[in-house]
Amino acid sequence: MADLFAQFAGWLHDVFVKQLDFWVILGFVAQLMFTMRFVVQWLASEKAKASVIPVAFWLFSLGGGFLLLVYSIARQDPVFIAGQGLGLLIYIRNLMLIRKSTKRARSD
Repeated sequence: MADLFAQFAGWLHDVFVKQLDFWVILGFVAQLMFTMRFVVQWLASEKAKASVIPVAFWLFSLGGGFLLLVYSIARQDPVFIAGQGLGLLIYIRNLMLIRKSTKRARSD
């Protein structure tokens, strides 16, 4: 059992410490931003007692998605590049629709 624990500890060290560099730190920052969108959405929904998606959700999506795209390009990960690239288009489009709706509401 001690040997299994030592192997696991060695694996954790190799994955989380040995590989630590600027890109891994950027990846973690990006993932944190991306995760924050769910926290913002959850808190807004709890406050409204209904499911809502606030603008901050899309802003965190855009920021986290952009940083994850940069990270995936640096790591040359085609799956992440394709996924984050498409996601960014969706986030930008949603922000454009929100802006258009807000302008229309102000002019009424």
